[in-house]
Amino acid sequence: MTINNENNVNNINPTAIRASLAPMAGFTDSVFRRLCSDYGAAEVTSEMISSVALTMNDRKTGTLAAISVGEAPAVLQIFGHDPDTMARAADILLSGDFAGCSYATSPAGIDINMGCPVKKIFSSGDGSALMRDTPLAERIVDSVKDICEKHGVPLSVKFRLGVDEAHINYCDFGVALARAGADKITLHCRTRSQFYAPSAQPAHCGNLHEALSEAGVRGRVILAGNGDIETYADAARYIALGCDEVAVGRGALGDPWLFTALSAPERYVPPTIDDRIATVKQFVSDVVALRGEVCGIRESRSRAAYFIRDIRGAAQIRDRMNRAENLCDFLAILDEI
Repeated sequence: MTINNENNVNNINPTAIRASLAPMAGFTDSVFRRLCSDYGAAEVTSEMISSVALTMNDRKTGTLAAISVGEAPAVLQIFGHDPDTMARAADILLSGDFAGCSYATSPAGIDINMGCPVKKIFSSGDGSALMRDTPLAERIVDSVKDICEKHGVPLSVKFRLGVDEAHINYCDFGVALARAGADKITLHCRTRSQFYAPSAQPAHCGNLHEALSEAGVRGRVILAGNGDIETYADAARYIALGCDEVAVGRGALGDPWLFTALSAPERYVPPTIDDRIATVKQFVSDVVALRGEVCGIRESRSRAAYFIRDIRGAAQIRDRMNRAENLCDFLAILDEI
């Protein structure tokens, strides 16, 4: 049974909604996390980190865990399917005992990825593939929970509705993970087979809220909703359905101001074009400072495009950015807008 409060979304006074930045591979590096923190993200989550690679002292994997000055409480996300390896990876991250560790502040928690739909991850038995084996998922949560308790930080898990429409099991799965020790569960309201389309279905969060309540575990686990949150009304719908908070993913790409709209709606002012250009210029400069000019410019091309997507002539601007080879040329193109 779904909670019926969502019909009242438009009547909700614009009160603060706790919103975190959801993990997104290729996007939620320390630069973007810091930017979203500046605009009101209550918590940010890293790109997903391979538990196997981390336990094998992979230097490149370790850099994904860097936490910079100015970030909101930063949670590190891991993926894998072996309970012992996942526990060791969590211990390594929380201890800071890995090559290239760079923490401005200690990790605020560990998040387990049980929702990634990418074929490479899924076929390895990781990410959303874990929704096919609830007992294994429970063992992973139990093992990692012990490590989190050792370090005094919470454990969260992100998952989907199920593998496909024929195997939707998020209610039983969520209850099992809560009983196994998860402090927070985030439901991405799509199946694995949907990837990121069609539209998310927030009403399922109401069903999960109900299932957790009936199982007697709702009071000790935080419920977060995720999927297609681009406006205050989108987030308010999740809250009306029983969520404690929301996790914003793609809606924040090019729009970190969304976190102000959610966390402080009374003072939110939509950014002007000048605001957006100044912000993306600083963002690209920071990415280049982190990655170096060659890698930084290459990685910034698609990411910068989100900031200008609805500006007149955006297609032509994107084409020119895609051909820019250095920071000076890249910023000059943006200056012409």
